[in-house]
Amino acid sequence: MINHTANLLGVVGLAVADRIKESARDILSHVGETPAALVVIGYDLGPSNDQLRRILGLSHSGTVRLIDRLVADGLVERREGSDKRAVALYVSKRGRAVREEILKGRLDAIRPLLENLSGAEQETFTALLHKMLSSMDTTDMERRTLCRLCDDRVCVDCPIPADK
Repeated sequence: MINHTANLLGVVGLAVADRIKESARDILSHVGETPAALVVIGYDLGPSNDQLRRILGLSHSGTVRLIDRLVADGLVERREGSDKRAVALYVSKRGRAVREEILKGRLDAIRPLLENLSGAEQETFTALLHKMLSSMDTTDMERRTLCRLCDDRVCVDCPIPADK
């Protein structure tokens, strides 16, 4: 039974990922980690290139190219970081609007998969997701990686544990 459930969960996971990817591509015209970069930078913590690289799992050169593209598109600004050797990244006004579209599009893409569930089934499913996520053994960086496309205004009590 667990293999059947795991197989079904894998299909749902791919369906969700594909829907998110398609939605982001329609909004941003870029795929890969570009939408996630915009969301992460938009948390307004001023990540450095290296912090963003680790969250997105990209190479240094890949992250630099990604940031250069976001800056050229007018979505991200480089500012002086707290450490004079590092640059802090922030979304521009235009970037904030596109980020909002990405977050809305992500939820709009996933919501249809849940609409056939009753209210009680949605509550049960939410509880099961919380239970599954809270059982993960994750570091703070792994949590940031998993939540790289999350709307933190919707998920205010992240169940994923992380060492601080």
